[in-house]
Amino acid sequence: GDIINVDVTTVYNGFFGDTSATFYIGTPSPEAKHVTEVSRRSLELGIAQVRDGARLGDIGAAIQEFAESEGCSVVRAFVGHGIGRKFHEPPQVSHVGVRGKGDRLRAGMCFTIEPMINLGGYEVEILADKWTAITADRSLSAQFEHAIVVTRQGCEVLTRRSRKLERSEIFPSP
Repeated sequence: GDIINVDVTTVYNGFFGDTSATFYIGTPSPEAKHVTEVSRRSLELGIAQVRDGARLGDIGAAIQEFAESEGCSVVRAFVGHGIGRKFHEPPQVSHVGVRGKGDRLRAGMCFTIEPMINLGGYEVEILADKWTAITADRSLSAQFEHAIVVTRQGCEVLTRRSRKLERSEIFPSP
């Protein structure tokens, strides 16, 4: 009944890729399903804002408006990031924002959108391993991520999977 986030980074011919998804383990609680599906939809709404001439704030505003309308919060401590020959580079892509504000998107820009959505407050803590993030109020959290390239016609999702991931492929039976 739990949820787990799997975040994968690849390097191919000197270029980085980055994607993540949250998966159900067994039958999730209604709360776990809600936060997971809000996170999944938040990513898609953020992607829908990406086009030549749009602004970074448009992405964050779309995500924040939807998540908060669903009774969730958006983590502010982590942002999407430019990606290419370096893993983390400009621009920083906030998942909260104001429409019409922030840097203008231009064709050829490549970055991640990776909203982390919580059932409770947006504050997080980093554990002693300096990697694991948990919600400060210990509420459930879910995250999805894709790498995007801005095109003249809109955008291309570089890490979109051609088919739905099946549980057995991720967590095979013993």
